[in-house]
Amino acid sequence: MIKVLIIDDEPRARHILHYYISTLAPEVSEIRMAGSVREAQQILDTYCPGIVFLDIEMPHQSGFDLLLRIRKPTFDIIFTTAHNQYAIQAIRFSALDYLLKPINPDELIMAIKRHLSKQDSVRQKTQLYENLVKNVKKKDGKGLRLAVPSNEGVFFFLVEEILRLEADRNYTLIHLKDRRPFIASKTLKHFEDMLEGFKFVRTHKSHLVNLDHVVRISNSNEFVIMSDGVQIKVSRRKKEEVLRMLHIR
Repeated sequence: MIKVLIIDDEPRARHILHYYISTLAPEVSEIRMAGSVREAQQILDTYCPGIVFLDIEMPHQSGFDLLLRIRKPTFDIIFTTAHNQYAIQAIRFSALDYLLKPINPDELIMAIKRHLSKQDSVRQKTQLYENLVKNVKKKDGKGLRLAVPSNEGVFFFLVEEILRLEADRNYTLIHLKDRRPFIASKTLKHFEDMLEGFKFVRTHKSHLVNLDHVVRISNSNEFVIMSDGVQIKVSRRKKEEVLRMLHIR
């Protein structure tokens, strides 16, 4: 059984979420609610939830302000937001969970089940939340750090230090500038979706390359040559897109 805290300045949003959890999640033994960061802090002094549903956009203090006040987080956070694209990107890059408003009951239950199966340490939670706070400040996308959890802990990579990503069945090999490659237990499609909007392009079914690290393209347009000297094949189907993104066509 697990305890839950809902933090949202909108009474209706709090009560809808309370209703969904109380009727659809039998694993939850107790639910408390707070309408502000200050009220949430007071509750957390004596209440130990397993999951906190945290609204991002609140007057006076945002959900991110609460993170700055938590020294050693023992609970998981599921963020709730209506439309803040910068916040969503920062959350995803920090390997954290979020739900879009209006809350979909099925997605809510899936999120709860995901968190019940997680076993992140306090240290790992702290690292993820600290990374999120840093990422939120990067409004232009520069300096964003991608959090990649593994069996050995969480690893963080600056987007600009990623040369390319290579599919290896259900895993992805992340090739880095001046560092040895890292194996991530996520598919290449996962990272392609994550890096949408950045200067990454799928050159082939098994390769996603950072255009900032492409130094030239072969005369035949069949390969791109990366800054580390590696040639990556460009498939026939992807050739036009690659040339367009390189401003060749």
